[in-house]
Amino acid sequence: MKTKGSYDFYLILATTVMLAAISGICLWGMFAFKFAGIHELAPAAKIAWQNRMNTLVAPFITGLIVLLGICVPKRLLPTSWLNRFAALLLILTFLTSWLFGVRIALLAILTASLALQLIVLVLAIKGSSYLHFEKKGYWARLGSTLIHLGLVLFVLDLYFHRYQTLHLALFWVTTAATVMGMIFCFYAESVVRLLTGSKDPANEESSSSS
Repeated sequence: MKTKGSYDFYLILATTVMLAAISGICLWGMFAFKFAGIHELAPAAKIAWQNRMNTLVAPFITGLIVLLGICVPKRLLPTSWLNRFAALLLILTFLTSWLFGVRIALLAILTASLALQLIVLVLAIKGSSYLHFEKKGYWARLGSTLIHLGLVLFVLDLYFHRYQTLHLALFWVTTAATVMGMIFCFYAESVVRLLTGSKDPANEESSSSS
C-alpha cells in the first residue's frame, strides 16, 4: 500500500507541475502578446511568435501526454505492472517518433489513453470491482474517472486547436466531463441525496458501490 500511495502521489505531483507550467506559459504568452503589440506586427512576425511559444510549451505538453499514458492504465493494472507498462510505453513512443515523427507518436499515446479511459468510464459506471482507486464510493470513483477523461480530452483539444469545429466540440465535452467529475468527487453525498432522496447518503453510496 505504501508503494501504491507514493506512486500515485508522484504521478499527481508531476501532472500538477506540467499543468501549472502550461498554464503559466499560456498566461504569460497572452499578456506578452498584448503588451508587446504582436497583433500589430507583420504576419511573418506573428508566425515567428507562435512558433516560439509552441517551442516553449512543447516539452511540457509532451511530458503531460506521457504522464497521461501512465496515469490512465493505473486504474486497470496493479501497481507492480505500472513500471513495466511505463517502460514499454516510453520505448513505443521513441520508436513511433523515430519512424513517423513526434506528432504521430503523441497522437498515438493520446488515442490509446482516450480508449483506455473510456473503458475505465464504462467499468466505473457499472461499479466494477476490478478497478484500482484510492477513494471508495461509487460517485467518488465515477467523478475521478470523469476528471481523468477531461484531462485527456483537454490535451487532445490542445493538439487539435487548429481545427475550429473539433476544437470547440472537444472544449465543451472537456468542460462538461471536468465539471461533472468535480461535482461527483467533492459533493458525492449531495449527489446521492439528490438522486435517491436518501437522508443517509453514506449508506446509499456504500450500497451503490457494492
